[in-house]
Amino acid sequence: MTILVIGESCRDVFHYGECNRLCPEAPVPVFNSVRLVENEGMAKNVQRNLISLGCSPVLYTNENWREVTKTRFIDTRVNHMFMRLDVNDDQISRTNAHDINLKAYDAIVISDYNKGFLSEEDIRYISEQNDCVFLDTKKQLGEWCADVKFIKINNIELDKCRKHITQKIYEKIIITLGKGGAMYKDIIYPVEEVKIKDTSGAGDTFLAALVYKYLETKSIEAAIEFANQCATSVVQKRGVSTI
Repeated sequence: MTILVIGESCRDVFHYGECNRLCPEAPVPVFNSVRLVENEGMAKNVQRNLISLGCSPVLYTNENWREVTKTRFIDTRVNHMFMRLDVNDDQISRTNAHDINLKAYDAIVISDYNKGFLSEEDIRYISEQNDCVFLDTKKQLGEWCADVKFIKINNIELDKCRKHITQKIYEKIIITLGKGGAMYKDIIYPVEEVKIKDTSGAGDTFLAALVYKYLETKSIEAAIEFANQCATSVVQKRGVSTI
């Protein structure tokens, strides 16, 4: 299967440490970092998950992804995140989707974090050129995504843009519900209850697994169940994990 992943990428940085006292200058905890973990994030994390499933996806992303960072500071004992620091996510230039041979792929995965790499018109154009486009976007949904095959969105994002969604678009939407599983066409696909350590990157895992299984089976129902299983697996690990 030939898959194109397109969207913004970054570096995910995790500082694990301890807080044993407050800062004398202000009532804030003093964080002592004891372990540093880095991995490729956003669209690159979708690519990583597809690779872990045995695929060889092509990635089209921002050239400066190494300078775009999400740094998290996490207490290693209780897994509490004190802060996330984002750097350079406003320094991503728009791509030119017309430069890509979009018809050459069995599926296209759009991992759009709404940082400027892709416009609504870019996504409209991509979905007009390929009839198997999966979309995960932070943009408010509208008619510009009407030709996308499937749209993955979480329940909070859906609530923010529900008034802009037609019935045609709603029938394409797969809603992730966290520990509640996922919903498609008003049918709930539940997941087993597990101890969650970190949800970072779980949406990327769900998306990659969804695309992989759909191309394998041509059944979106089977793909959702498989994606649920994969996402459930990664949230039981710390940091951003792959399948």
